[in-house]
Amino acid sequence: MSGFVGRFDHSLDAKGRVILPARFRTSFDRGGCLTQNYERCLSLWTPGEFDRQASEMLAASREGTAAARNFARVWAAGSVDVEIDRQGRMGIPAHLREFAGLGSDVLVTGAIDHIELWNPEEWRVRVAPAQAIFLGETA
Repeated sequence: MSGFVGRFDHSLDAKGRVILPARFRTSFDRGGCLTQNYERCLSLWTPGEFDRQASEMLAASREGTAAARNFARVWAAGSVDVEIDRQGRMGIPAHLREFAGLGSDVLVTGAIDHIELWNPEEWRVRVAPAQAIFLGETA
């Protein structure tokens, strides 16, 4: 599995669209699904991977607690189908931009089985400290 890897600085245009890095686009020829995700980022899934995630979510909600069912509800309600246009642009609905705190700058990162879209400041606070592991700066 080659997966999605890399980090790319992009920006939203006036219509709330972001350009996906060229290396990611071919995986979304049939569109994709954009969802809310942990730590206030957005995740872009290929159709097949979204179906797998949705199946796991459904199974957990059917066998789980009210909290598991509510988690599945929130995840599904915060998910939208998206298309990538010929210029590689993807529209991000206003409610998802608000959820992730996306302004003009968007950090697009590979997350192996999906792509994440971050407010760069949110990334700096929530994720960048983990880089200390790679620098050998952890206790």
